[in-house]
Amino acid sequence: MWACFWLFLQSSISVDPATQSVISALCILAKPILLYCSLQFQGEAHPSNGVGGKKVDPSPWHILGSLGALATTVGGVMYMHPFQGGATLLSLGLIFILYTMFVWWRDVLRESTLEGHHTKAVKLGPRYGSILFIVSEVMFLFAFFWTSSHSSLAPTVEIGGIWPPKGIGVSDPWEISFLNTPILPSFGAAVTWAHHAILAGKEKRAVYALVATVSLALVSTGFQGMEYYQAPPTISDSIYGSTFFLATSFHGFHVIIGTLFLIICGIRQYLGQMTKEHHVGFEAAA
Repeated sequence: MWACFWLFLQSSISVDPATQSVISALCILAKPILLYCSLQFQGEAHPSNGVGGKKVDPSPWHILGSLGALATTVGGVMYMHPFQGGATLLSLGLIFILYTMFVWWRDVLRESTLEGHHTKAVKLGPRYGSILFIVSEVMFLFAFFWTSSHSSLAPTVEIGGIWPPKGIGVSDPWEISFLNTPILPSFGAAVTWAHHAILAGKEKRAVYALVATVSLALVSTGFQGMEYYQAPPTISDSIYGSTFFLATSFHGFHVIIGTLFLIICGIRQYLGQMTKEHHVGFEAAA
């Protein structure tokens, strides 16, 4: 949603690069803040988790994580231009995000396993939060596909009125890309297999399915890395290179993050921490 809004804003008005950087940072900051507000509203709508009228304790990690994302964004812009202190701010922002991820997930695991606070009402919050996050990511990637479609269907005179632009090397779609295409639905099917195994209480089968899912995801990521290494265009090759690498790299980044999540889910499943009633973390990862 924020990406589409920012794309519309850029096409409607003319702003200088500094203003673009500030607005982009504010959009990134607003996303977790709205998510935090929605989760807090969910907590007010369900003040009791069904066990003695108690709900999980308030957490500071939502807003602190968004501040870390803001520092990372601003630091990244400063580092690439370059401004003094950009690398330091970027490093601090990344460290802060990693620390927030660790302590936040530690608290969630403690609340769900040791304290037993994750009943049906409490689990609605993470579920709704995951849905909102996925919807925002769909709109984020939609902006890149919109840009690519607009540039290819109506090429401007700056690139010669043709697509792909003249002089730009194009990857053969029948090589690595074609080989990687069936792998994507394959690990989607494997993670669905794991989900059904968890719901059926088949713990060993769920572990095997998660191992297969992670293996396919690693193969897909490896193929994408090979494709990047052999690809003729670069990210600086006009709008063609920019849209190609931005769209595919963000998709690959999502695959990598999802792979890490599923590795953690596999470890938790092996340790017996997930059951057919309590596996919200797996649902968010899948």
